[in-house]
Amino acid sequence: MNATLVSGEARNLHLGTSRVSIGTPLTWLRLGWRDMRRNWGASLGYGALTVAFGWTLLIFLGTHPYYVAAAISGFLLVAPVMSAGFAEMSRRYSSGQSANFDDSLDGFSRNHTALIWFGAILALCAIVWFAASAVMLSTVFHITAPDMQETLYRGFLDSMNRSQVEAYVVVGGALAAFVFMLSVVTVPLIIDQHAGAGQAMFASVRATFTNIPAMILWSALILALTIIGYAPFLGGLLIVSPLLGHATWHAYRDLIK
Repeated sequence: MNATLVSGEARNLHLGTSRVSIGTPLTWLRLGWRDMRRNWGASLGYGALTVAFGWTLLIFLGTHPYYVAAAISGFLLVAPVMSAGFAEMSRRYSSGQSANFDDSLDGFSRNHTALIWFGAILALCAIVWFAASAVMLSTVFHITAPDMQETLYRGFLDSMNRSQVEAYVVVGGALAAFVFMLSVVTVPLIIDQHAGAGQAMFASVRATFTNIPAMILWSALILALTIIGYAPFLGGLLIVSPLLGHATWHAYRDLIK
């Protein structure tokens, strides 16, 4: 399946979307693990940054539903864009080169304009999610905006019953699925092919719908690994975030030609 993707940039890309088997995401994880092992220090450095960012969000935003929405928004914004470092390392490995942490920073500058646009679009998604959460919590669940005392002494589960939490998760899951479709191969495509943000997102959505069974498995693996990463006070993200970041490069290599 070939498509000519046209944007306002001077360069037009002729991209082919490949079909993969349902079990291919497991291969992406295996190859991602292999890339991690090539330079533990650089990969775990990004993992440590992810954990630190998560702890910061939990400390300041983890005590009320409104703030939990902001925390989720922050992860939606940061995680896909941060994978630029992992993608650059894996790109170099696939070319037979070595890569350290300093080399990985080139991933953020190879096509920084498109990455900024992609980050801005994710930020817009985060703002929409936060606004929708505020409306839903106040009009449907009748949870008011937090005051200082509530923020300090009450928790998320204290403010909502089980059915409210489930409904809240469903709404957030719908947005997460949308962001997943936009970002399956977007960052590696921006870095490797110098695609525009719109080109890369269109290709990502197209690859998703071309490979629905594999994408269902891939999204389930991402969700499961992320939950595992959250469990021990976010410590698991030290391993999970670089594993998924490197695996995203191999997903791009299989899905886009």
